[in-house]
Amino acid sequence: MHFLLFYQFVPDYLQRRPLHRSEHLRLAWQAHERGELVLAGALADPADAAVLLFEAETDTAARAFAAADPYVKAGLVRQWSVRPWTTVVGAAAATPLRS
Repeated sequence: MHFLLFYQFVPDYLQRRPLHRSEHLRLAWQAHERGELVLAGALADPADAAVLLFEAETDTAARAFAAADPYVKAGLVRQWSVRPWTTVVGAAAATPLRS
């Protein structure tokens, strides 16, 4: 199953990000190497949010990532949420459907 972790950033996110970026990316790559985090990145124009795609049986990995993320701990993320995503089309779809 897929889960989306949504981040909403504070207005001065880009100015505050450099201090925490290295540790955030280290955490993200570790989650990827464990097979939990599939894709992740900030939205652009404006850079006010991010989306992280997790693949797991439950949303535990996504929630644990947010709880440990330096961006969240340092207050760069004003709000985060996790939602299940029912993927049906594509090679990596969790529940592929064809008509």
